[in-house]
Amino acid sequence: MRYLIRSIKFLVALFVIYLAAVWIMIEAGASMLTMRETLQVLVHTTRGIVLIVAIVVWAAVYPMIGFVSRRVEGDMTEDRERIIAAFISAGYVLRSEDGEQMRFRAAGLFHKLRLLFEDEITVSQYGQWIVLDGIRRSVADVQMRLRTGLNNRSDEDKDK
Repeated sequence: MRYLIRSIKFLVALFVIYLAAVWIMIEAGASMLTMRETLQVLVHTTRGIVLIVAIVVWAAVYPMIGFVSRRVEGDMTEDRERIIAAFISAGYVLRSEDGEQMRFRAAGLFHKLRLLFEDEITVSQYGQWIVLDGIRRSVADVQMRLRTGLNNRSDEDKDK
């Protein structure tokens, strides 16, 4: 069910972006067609239908490629402060924490909107790994920040 919801959200977002781009072109005088004529061309031409099919296929596979699970070597308990610092620097706040997971959400409304409110990243421990689950672009950002923080910890340990 979550897959379907993510797909539909992405499809709606793409449709809104398309309509906004067409509206801007019309208002700027870059198009000689009205909004209605533009939409008619979209659904009544081969190119328009191909575009619609491509967008629907893209939206259908988006949840599969847009959400990932990444690992960073470390310990959630020992590195708790570094984990929180990495998320804060990426624009996230800690929303909940139990013994096994930490859940972070985007701090600002614009950030949440940009992520279509799919802004939750879950942090858990799997053996020697800290596992980050969530939307690809945010997980990659946090993973990089967390690795940097954990590498700095290793450098600090060497200096002692």
